[in-house]
Amino acid sequence: MNFQEKIVDINYLIKVVKEEQENSRKVVSINGCFDLLHPGHLLVLQEAKKQGDVLVVGLNSDESIKRLKGEGRPINDGFSRCMILSALMMVDFVFIFKEDDPCEYLRILKPDIHVNDASYGEDCIESEILKEYGGKLHLVEKFDTTSTTETINKIINKN
Repeated sequence: MNFQEKIVDINYLIKVVKEEQENSRKVVSINGCFDLLHPGHLLVLQEAKKQGDVLVVGLNSDESIKRLKGEGRPINDGFSRCMILSALMMVDFVFIFKEDDPCEYLRILKPDIHVNDASYGEDCIESEILKEYGGKLHLVEKFDTTSTTETINKIINKN
């Protein structure tokens, strides 16, 4: 599969996830903005992939990032972010979701495991949905303190 074929929509993913689960393969999801890819992103994606067989990345839409992060964000548009993520060997599928959080797509896709930043804790907004259908939450400590916001600020301040 060439990497562009990993960029899919939710309707296609519904079928893929169902087929994978019917074949006893664990589907793992993770979500985020992934605007300026940095080592922390790579490490968390690698950790997410270790949790199962198929890694699905839910990518916040440009509009949701603007709502969450403010004007001037994202730096890279959704298509560019999809292309970059889909080129990573640990990523099996990438899709864009319009909501500000992953709750709706979790209800629809029902991945076996959802990976989240440990700072959100066991009671994160996704936990109730996962419990509803028997999904598991896997919390990951930050591997790297780099953040996209900090990188942008460094560029702006030329430091």
